[in-house]
Amino acid sequence: MIWHSEGGGPWGTGPRGGGGGGGHGGGGPWGSGRGGGGGPRGPQPPNFEEMLRRSQDRFRRILPGGFGTGAGVAVVLVAIVVLWVASGFYRVLPDEVGVVLRFGAYNRTTQPGLNYHLPMPIESVLTPSVTRINRTEIGYRSGEGRAAGARQLPEEALMLTGDENIVDINFTVFWVIKDAQAYLFHIRAPEATVKAAAESAMREIVGETQIAHALAEGRGKIESETQHLLQRILDSYGAGIVITQTQMAKVDPPAPVIESFRDVQRALADKERLRNEAEAYRNDIIPRARGDAVRIRQEAEAFRQEIIARSQGDADRFTAVYRAFKVAQDVTLQRLYIETMEEILKNSNKVIIDKAAQGQSGVLPYLPLPNLLSATPPSPSAPAPGSAQSTPSSSALPPAGAQPSIGRRQ
Repeated sequence: MIWHSEGGGPWGTGPRGGGGGGGHGGGGPWGSGRGGGGGPRGPQPPNFEEMLRRSQDRFRRILPGGFGTGAGVAVVLVAIVVLWVASGFYRVLPDEVGVVLRFGAYNRTTQPGLNYHLPMPIESVLTPSVTRINRTEIGYRSGEGRAAGARQLPEEALMLTGDENIVDINFTVFWVIKDAQAYLFHIRAPEATVKAAAESAMREIVGETQIAHALAEGRGKIESETQHLLQRILDSYGAGIVITQTQMAKVDPPAPVIESFRDVQRALADKERLRNEAEAYRNDIIPRARGDAVRIRQEAEAFRQEIIARSQGDADRFTAVYRAFKVAQDVTLQRLYIETMEEILKNSNKVIIDKAAQGQSGVLPYLPLPNLLSATPPSPSAPAPGSAQSTPSSSALPPAGAQPSIGRRQ
């Protein structure tokens, strides 16, 4: 190396000595060997004055040629001050608010746009987004991209219901920042706080709900009650957060027993269906039987009223006849006799005898009225009955000089 040929080193040169260099050469970076040829050597502390001198030399070489040492330093200092002052400008986006901190404590809130704060380390600014809807997942973690599936977290998802069953619930909480100052200074790790509070609220609501209700029509109620309870918890923390929605993604029994649980649910559904069918049959047959019973009762009541009314009428008629009989017994007896004979003889055959034919021998003209009523109309060639040409058969005529078989009425 070149410093070997010159009898020194990279940190200095010395006069050559007899065998190992002069008083300052040939020793090392922090010390030199003895002139005589190699006494003991050890590490020496760095020379700060030399290092400062070399830094000043480099700085002078950087400055333009017309500047002196004092003027160049002043320009550099001014430039540094200008850059430091200009570092206080900052921009707040439309969906953000600026929270200015002075020596780490809250100082003020700024609106979207270009703003200024005192440079570091006096003031600093935080710009949280107050319109972005944040999403916190409990019970699962959605994968990155569409192809990736969700990762289940049983330690978060498994919860105990009110009837001492276990249910696997995955749900998502959507929230926004309402108060940036409270969000930044009142709670530590806001996302972890929202997650822990949401899980606690869901466990409390599910612990008061039956599993059948949670798996069917009770999901909307659970979401609403969980959102209200979670909002109350965060308000008690002074978190400055508003819960916009609580959405349940999955509500199932645990995976090892889900098939058995589904069998039980199908059996319960069949039981409910059969019960509904029986209720429908009952609702059909009972009103019909009640209607028949009412109808039969009404018919019996009508028959009873009819019999009573008829008996009462017969009794009244008998009483009226008896009263008439007591007033005029002869006339009443005659009328009763005539009515009785009329009732007896109204269905028997009757023969009408002309008084003018009495006393004649051989022929007894008569008019068979019942036969005329029951017989069919005669043909045109046949003689009309009762005419002079018609002669009754001998079997229908009594012997000559005999009397008719029935009595005559005068």
